[in-house]
Amino acid sequence: MDALTRTLKATIEAADHAITAEDFDELMKFYADDATLVVKPGLTVTGKDSIRRAFVAIAEHFNHSIVVTQGEMQVIPGADVALVVMETLLQATDKAGEKIEISRKATYVFRLIADQWLCAVDNSYGTTLLDNIVEP
Repeated sequence: MDALTRTLKATIEAADHAITAEDFDELMKFYADDATLVVKPGLTVTGKDSIRRAFVAIAEHFNHSIVVTQGEMQVIPGADVALVVMETLLQATDKAGEKIEISRKATYVFRLIADQWLCAVDNSYGTTLLDNIVEP
């Protein structure tokens, strides 16, 4: 694993820990000021304040029980950005007490800003966003 991949893997793992701990102030340190989050297919939010509010709502949706981990990853660097394609694993308990396990192939875009890799696009749905597109 090269240095960039190790750095981004550690960054994503730390962000996952912040999500699981619902430490949204810490989580926002991983995002660029103008970052965009895909909340769900058809809904994106931009900017740290909006992303923070979205994560608060996501925690509520998952009954404050979400645990996020990552699996395999590929990093494609170019200029001052890096595309990360990564298996994202979500575990939670719904309001009825049922266990939920979700596996996604996420895509993230990181941008190098002041010597720090920050998430510019957070798309945990990856290419499945294309699954619901209706052609005109």
